[in-house]
Amino acid sequence: MSYDENQPSARPRRSGRGNLIIAIAALVPTALAGWLVWQTMSGPEENEPPKALPLPSTPTTAGKPGGPTATAPSPGTSPSTSPSKPSGGKNGATGPLSGKVVVVDPGHNPGNFQHTSEINKLVDIGTNRKECDTTGTATVDGYTEAEFTRDVSQRLRRLLEKQGATVQFTHDNDRAFGPCVDERARIGNKAKADAVVSVHADGASVGDRGFHVILPALVKAGAADTTNIVGPSRELGTRIAGRFVRATGSAPSNYIGDGTGLDVRKDLGGLNLSTVPKVFIECGNMRDPKDAALLKDSEWRQLAAQGMADGIAGYLQG
Repeated sequence: MSYDENQPSARPRRSGRGNLIIAIAALVPTALAGWLVWQTMSGPEENEPPKALPLPSTPTTAGKPGGPTATAPSPGTSPSTSPSKPSGGKNGATGPLSGKVVVVDPGHNPGNFQHTSEINKLVDIGTNRKECDTTGTATVDGYTEAEFTRDVSQRLRRLLEKQGATVQFTHDNDRAFGPCVDERARIGNKAKADAVVSVHADGASVGDRGFHVILPALVKAGAADTTNIVGPSRELGTRIAGRFVRATGSAPSNYIGDGTGLDVRKDLGGLNLSTVPKVFIECGNMRDPKDAALLKDSEWRQLAAQGMADGIAGYLQG
């Protein structure tokens, strides 16, 4: 799919142009369906480096003045290692996703800025060893990725619960930092999740725009074996990418994935160590002013959550 720098508004526009609009509207689902089918048959080359992670100007808060500040553990204690409690279908909700378990993984943690020594410790991701976690990126005016991912994840949870799904977070402002990437994977595995989505925003160069969904590569090394999840994860990611386009109006990344909105990587512990279908989504580039304006817009964040929820629901319902 091509990308236009003069990206239209993320919100749907209405027009009274009669038959011409009706004809165009009839063609869009067909074209998008063809794109999704093509995606299931082929994938992008895995040749993109990990994203850059610039620090925000106000590292002691979640990004905005007055934002929440992570609380360090008291002396002699350690941060919680328990994921947030599951909610949704198992508590009596009914709907098309009743009985399905979805783990939502908000990327990074606002408290990571205050615990750099802890998050810099290396953990085994199968293919090699990497940092426990990172601070994430931020917009130039200090809106952090951690704040963005938590907001979108909470919106996503509400949408999924309305459809009867049981939703579990890897963390939800309930720990001082982390969890580490290997623990994030274990949380999804332990929950025997039907789907796991890790929510992120990228930190690339100005002019790099759009979203992309990261899929697990085939990895069999050490504790990592993605043999059984590569196919289902691609289907999950393709569904999310297609619905994200429809909901937000955002185009697939113009700098990763050759315009497909999909990227395959083997250097992410959260994917390598997963035994259940899992994808990452980079919702946009926080370092580009046009993308940043969208990411900071609460109405757009609701559309982003809707796109993810629609993609997850489509995958879970087959």
